[in-house]
Amino acid sequence: MSKAKDLGFSKDRLKRLERHLQSKYVGPGLIPNAQIVVARDGETVFESVLGLADVERKVPLKDDAVFRIYSMTKPVTSVALMTLVEEGLIALDDPVAKHIPAFANLAVFAAGVGPFATTPVARPMQVVDLLRHTSGLTYGFQSRTNVDAAYRKLKLEEAHAGRDLEAFVGELAKLPLEFSPGDAWNYSVSTDVCGYLVQKIAGKPLGEVFKERIFDPLKMVDTGFFVREDQRERFTACYSASPTGPMDLQAKPTGQLTLNDDPTKSPYLKPPPMESGGGGLVSTAADYLRFTNMLANGGELDGARIISPMTLRLMTSNHLPGGQDLTQLSKSLFSESTYAGIGFGLGFAVVFDPPKTLIPCSQGEFYWGGAASTAFWVDPVEHVTVVFMTQLMPSATYPIRRELRTLVYSALMESRA
Repeated sequence: MSKAKDLGFSKDRLKRLERHLQSKYVGPGLIPNAQIVVARDGETVFESVLGLADVERKVPLKDDAVFRIYSMTKPVTSVALMTLVEEGLIALDDPVAKHIPAFANLAVFAAGVGPFATTPVARPMQVVDLLRHTSGLTYGFQSRTNVDAAYRKLKLEEAHAGRDLEAFVGELAKLPLEFSPGDAWNYSVSTDVCGYLVQKIAGKPLGEVFKERIFDPLKMVDTGFFVREDQRERFTACYSASPTGPMDLQAKPTGQLTLNDDPTKSPYLKPPPMESGGGGLVSTAADYLRFTNMLANGGELDGARIISPMTLRLMTSNHLPGGQDLTQLSKSLFSESTYAGIGFGLGFAVVFDPPKTLIPCSQGEFYWGGAASTAFWVDPVEHVTVVFMTQLMPSATYPIRRELRTLVYSALMESRA
């Protein structure tokens, strides 16, 4: 923490982060581990590494541990797609059917359990609908509607189910939408469709596009769609807070960890049939910090320009119809965000009314998280970026993200607002 004071942070208050995570979560065994990195102006001011990477084998967590980041893949996919927008190869107002002809006949669910009764869409799905989750698509784990149930039956969210991206998109085209595009917000497989668009337009596998356009330029050496042989000793175990399943949103945490993905037997140890742009990446805190620092620096890091400042500004503006927040437009039972005062951009949740959030944050702050309770945020006002890693599903189990924001900002002594 040698740079903390120079960068406007209190060292003593930063230490609260470690004490809080250790005493409330890691020590009692509510989460297996925790790694948090706080940076300002691209320089790390605080880092803490706590707990065990593998509880059963008593392997200590190290600072180069490899984590499943699940939906923290989404911002990477969104940035990749926007690099293609910058090149004029696709546009935000393009009908998705222009690039995926099978989507030309989409309709909206009206009744039934399959076959479904449907009604016509009010307008075609556009690329922007995919990026901001107003497409009408869903996630099976929402367990809210008959359409969700159809997703679960087809195992549409399972990257290792045996289908590739093209087959995945083909299955989606057979199912009805939850609502007409643009009418509501619903956390969904939309970003997986974005990944398919990236792959199709670039003419090469999604992982190769990521490597060429993002990972290699940013020197993100430990991020990819599977765990390489040389990473296996650093790969963490993943746990759930309930014995009923890692994504059981209704179950109450038991206070005990249930292993749901053994790092020595994990499907992540080999390339998946489907490279999921919605949730398929593994990464490290150091790698993801380079991604967030690039975003905080206007799309460039260490001379590598990934995206233009103007495009990034567009991505981190609220794109919800009518300028609404998620409390007004969301149909989701679950997402990686709170809703009050929060809008949604092109791949990120966006703070546009800070007082409504009831937590310390800045106007224009953008963020997201992953199903195993990982999280990041970028504060463009205070020039602060934070990356948090652990491996506990589901992410709604404990209010860790809210608490971390409070603790980080309580340590910030010199505001730039």
